[in-house]
Amino acid sequence: MGNDIESLQEILKNDPSNFQARRELSILLVNNGFNEEAEGNLLYLLKYFSDDAEIYYNLGIVSEKLKKFTEARDYYKKAVAISPQEDFYYNLGDVLVELKEWNEAIAAFKKVLETDPEDGNCYFNLGVCYFNKDEKNLALDNFQKAVAINPRDVYAYFYLGYIYQNDGLTNFAVDSYNKVLEVSPDYSWAYFNLGSIAFKNGNLEEAKNYLLKTIQYNSMDIEAYKLLTKICLKSGETEEILEILHTRLQEEENGDLYYCLARVYKYIGDSEKYCDNLELALNNPYTLTFPKKIVRQELEYIEEKLDRKEEIEPQTSVEEYSPDEDSDFEDEEDEEEGEETEEEFDDSDEDDNIEEADEEYDEDDEDSDDEDWNEDDSEDDDSEEEDE
Repeated sequence: MGNDIESLQEILKNDPSNFQARRELSILLVNNGFNEEAEGNLLYLLKYFSDDAEIYYNLGIVSEKLKKFTEARDYYKKAVAISPQEDFYYNLGDVLVELKEWNEAIAAFKKVLETDPEDGNCYFNLGVCYFNKDEKNLALDNFQKAVAINPRDVYAYFYLGYIYQNDGLTNFAVDSYNKVLEVSPDYSWAYFNLGSIAFKNGNLEEAKNYLLKTIQYNSMDIEAYKLLTKICLKSGETEEILEILHTRLQEEENGDLYYCLARVYKYIGDSEKYCDNLELALNNPYTLTFPKKIVRQELEYIEEKLDRKEEIEPQTSVEEYSPDEDSDFEDEEDEEEGEETEEEFDDSDEDDNIEEADEEYDEDDEDSDDEDWNEDDSEDDDSEEEDE
């Protein structure tokens, strides 16, 4: 390919008006990742062929690769206005999804389906659009059509599982997540959500096994460590969770994981390590999603106990945090950082991980809320959303 590019560049050096050579060069440049140079050649051609839909289409592709999504949208719109081809509409729909322009994206994908009603990718993307418009029934309908056409569509099955899970249709959710794992056995988010379901159903050992699978395939999944800590405390498996947390923290410091460690040390009555890990949690503020004011209150309390040489008794149950405890507490640092200071220390991982599943289906493919240590988790949503 390199020689082809060089030979075409040599031709254009001698004859800049050789439009066919410039077209071929533009495509080769795009295919080999030379996007800026490809863009320049395509814009040159556009000056002479202002009604050429293919040029606008290729400029849309280059603009997408350069993350110029608004420009890409405009180029694709010009392409379909000149020549309403299926591929043009599909790419237009993709970039509209990227821009979160759901209604226009829906219209574009429906245009594709007019000529190709068996395009499973279109149904998936329509599902994503309706999901983000909070039209869950239409989302379900399109995800179901996607898997009917392509039974190996992992992402559609995951969305189905997530919607079922949040609608309380646990059996359907479990079935969908298992379909994900049949096709992709290393899909960590499916394991997490299966673990969350098992936890809510009181099946701690099953939940623990799913979460261990989660971190096996995605050691960066902090929410899995948080829920796993809660489970191990409930079942008294403190040595195991200490080893798991210390092993992860050897790879990278994390405020949430230090706080989890602190809670384990509080549970077993090790006051000094409890204190030390509260400090470490606060020293990593950008990865601490538990309310900092609560962590600071705990630290101040344990420091006072240590100053008075008082011991903390080991806990016999997992402690529940009550938001009433801090209702009058003013957290100046959190206010300066623009953070929420009135959060409850609750168990929800609501809307953690579909931050990029809104993207088009065939692109190459967690922010977390606070968890508590509450015994009753039946009304909380622990499920993770997909980040393609």
